[in-house]
Amino acid sequence: MIDPVVTRQKQTLDPVHAGEEEGRVERWASRLVLFLRVMAAVSLVKGLYHWAIVCGFHSPWDVPFEDVTTPVQSATVFFGVIDLVAAVGLWLAAPWGAVVWLTSVISMVAVEVLFPQIYGGRVWVVAVDMVLIFIYLWLALMSAREQPQ
Repeated sequence: MIDPVVTRQKQTLDPVHAGEEEGRVERWASRLVLFLRVMAAVSLVKGLYHWAIVCGFHSPWDVPFEDVTTPVQSATVFFGVIDLVAAVGLWLAAPWGAVVWLTSVISMVAVEVLFPQIYGGRVWVVAVDMVLIFIYLWLALMSAREQPQ
């Protein structure tokens, strides 16, 4: 059996050398965090946009928010809440932030594709969201590859 006290005594620290790189440069991880922060800002703007509709400051329809159909009201409030929650999580680079953001983006794609009567089935929104998902997955994969084994 190995004695832990003897094992601790055998461990030595490497000397510190001036002028050497202080730590690993994790380029992909910093790019991922930058992307998450940009998406946090975008999610914040989207969430505030949806709440501006709910509060009556802006209406993309010819009628007030109270008079639109229930599915449109539900989707608008849903995206108003989930986008703001995602913005907080993304800004903090918390693991749950990316999950909430992905849920928001995939939900928007589903609403645009499967329920075009709600927001009009805008193809450009689906295309932009899919590109953002692929950029996130690529950055996350590259960031994971540079982590030590």
